[in-house]
Amino acid sequence: MTLIKSISGIRGTIGGTPGDCLSPVDIVKFTSAFAYLLKREPDKRLRVVVGRDARVSGEMVNNLVCGALCGMGVDVTDIGLSTTPTVEMAVKDLNADGGIIITASHNPWQWNALKLLNSDGEFINAELGEQLLAVAISGNYRFAEIDKIGAISYDDSQIRKHIEKVLSLPQVDSFAIKMARFRVAIDAVNSTGGIAIPLLLRSLGVETIDELYCEPTGHFPHNPEPLPENLEEISKLVVKNKAHVGFVVDPDVDRLAIVCEDGEMFGEEYTLVSIADYVLSMKSGNTVSNMSSTRALRDVTEKAGGQHYASAVGEVNVVEKMKEVNAVIGGEGNGGVILPELHYGRDALVGIALFLTQLAHSGKRTSALRASYPDYFISKNKIQLSPEMDVDNILKSIAEKYKKQPINTEDGVKIEFGNEWVHLRRSNTEPIIRIYSESDSAAKADVLARKIIDDIKEVIRE
Repeated sequence: MTLIKSISGIRGTIGGTPGDCLSPVDIVKFTSAFAYLLKREPDKRLRVVVGRDARVSGEMVNNLVCGALCGMGVDVTDIGLSTTPTVEMAVKDLNADGGIIITASHNPWQWNALKLLNSDGEFINAELGEQLLAVAISGNYRFAEIDKIGAISYDDSQIRKHIEKVLSLPQVDSFAIKMARFRVAIDAVNSTGGIAIPLLLRSLGVETIDELYCEPTGHFPHNPEPLPENLEEISKLVVKNKAHVGFVVDPDVDRLAIVCEDGEMFGEEYTLVSIADYVLSMKSGNTVSNMSSTRALRDVTEKAGGQHYASAVGEVNVVEKMKEVNAVIGGEGNGGVILPELHYGRDALVGIALFLTQLAHSGKRTSALRASYPDYFISKNKIQLSPEMDVDNILKSIAEKYKKQPINTEDGVKIEFGNEWVHLRRSNTEPIIRIYSESDSAAKADVLARKIIDDIKEVIRE
């Protein structure tokens, strides 16, 4: 059983002992602490938007979250089965004081989580996250008296409103998409992408859609993280049905993976690269990605006359840097696209609309569009953590070993080796150390990763 408390939210496995997992007790405790922190003015009536992905535990968690909020005197707008970016936009549209997204993102079905949003529909920052943990541990909050408990209202219109806003963007050309007569395959891993993506595609003028796992039952048919090793079925479907492109989203629809017409992966790192290239062709400016993302974004940004900036890993950090440098687009190399003109959040819906527009305007096949970008290869690895491991000491030891190389310790340890790099950091969402390395070939990236992993294992043995 696992319970992870971080600025990314409260995430854990369902079932077990309170404090060791995401139990009903913990759900109520952290939800109540969040409501307490939102209530800056004692007499102000707060409103919080709540939405969830389709995982099996979602309804149970939703009932607890909404009940706890009402118990704290907060009114709730429950938008039901939804997507993370939809909830983010709904918070601002409804002028709410905050939001809670019930989703464990790419984690397997036994996990769930509370993703917490401020009044701007953005993830709470580290400072508020630390306050939340302190309040939850202390129990320093008080439930409302009977005449001040909150009420729940329901709103099932937010996904459609989200799509309408995507379609109204000047960078989205639904006429060109319709004229291209695309055939599109999708894999929504039996979560809420199965509701939102077909609706979006039809609104864009796509008439032929091959749907794979689009029933929002929450029973994930494969590992829900949109990585190549999990996408064999849609790859075969794209080739079999001669689709122009395939799209895959994670359970809460904030990450987008693309499959080429030949069944090959476009590469999750290149989702943002390609879409940023299109956006920059219409509006020059700066871009942002995190330290673990490919340098290809830097290349296309500089080619367009802009400047690329790197942030610490985590959406809240990317957004903060984007605001600081006034970026026109940004995101993360896991297929997360952030278009500030729509909202400051990773959004697979806007990613799909922008990519299809780019594909229609280019007249290229998906594989040819991918081939137009510089080739970099990232090796993504991880080491499982156990309670006795001293992660800080591990990272410090690796930094000391390579102290003669350029090193960045803003977020874990990133070491430069000429045109190659390796980035080690503790995950915010899983009990692991992530080791990402990049080079100009997959073999070189793997060799670099294995070398660092061997170094880590040696430190652990010592």
